[in-house]
Amino acid sequence: MRALRTLLIIVVILGGLFIGVDRIAVHVAENKAADRIRSSEGLSASPDVDIKGFPFLTQLLGKKLDQVDVTLKGVEAKAQGRKVTITRVRAELHDVRISGSFSSAVAARATGTAHISYADLTKASETGAKVAYGDNGKVKVTGSVHILGRKVSRSVISSVTLAGKNRIRVHADTVPGEGIPGLEGLVRKQTDFESAIGGLPAGLELDQVRATPDGVDVGVTGTDVSLTG
Repeated sequence: MRALRTLLIIVVILGGLFIGVDRIAVHVAENKAADRIRSSEGLSASPDVDIKGFPFLTQLLGKKLDQVDVTLKGVEAKAQGRKVTITRVRAELHDVRISGSFSSAVAARATGTAHISYADLTKASETGAKVAYGDNGKVKVTGSVHILGRKVSRSVISSVTLAGKNRIRVHADTVPGEGIPGLEGLVRKQTDFESAIGGLPAGLELDQVRATPDGVDVGVTGTDVSLTG
């Protein structure tokens, strides 16, 4: 009985040591991965990296992680050739293949959301139209038009949708004074626009879009998503 008790104590101690070493290893790996992602994506701040699954060390030996959750902040994207900051990108990555030094990491599949503020969506408008929340999942777009030599401000309630691969479309549901010849075209020229969004991590694509009170949430999805450029 004494020998069995001693054996059980040793097993408990070794188990505790293994858990401790495993948690230290995953913490070090998360920090290393965050540094690599920050460098490869040119981020202003280190991303949050959360490696799921236990034990981590066996996943590391197999060079494949079950799941990694990543939150990127301040991603510099391109919209019609202009820089636009995507406030936040959250991604859930599965079956992530890694190198031993984390110099490369590729997820077999990924889903997530990207958040774009209205200030940055306004920057994506070539006409300088101001974009704000318009309630009920719509946006309010305000632009200036010239009518009979006068500069007049007009606001419309618009829908935000996807328009092809990695493109966002803002289109007015109705336009004030639609019955006046030529007026609708003038207003839409200032308030309707499409913008291609580039600069997301390789392999991620826009999947859906939804207007919220503090910005636009865009669903992203992808396969063979590279985390380290």
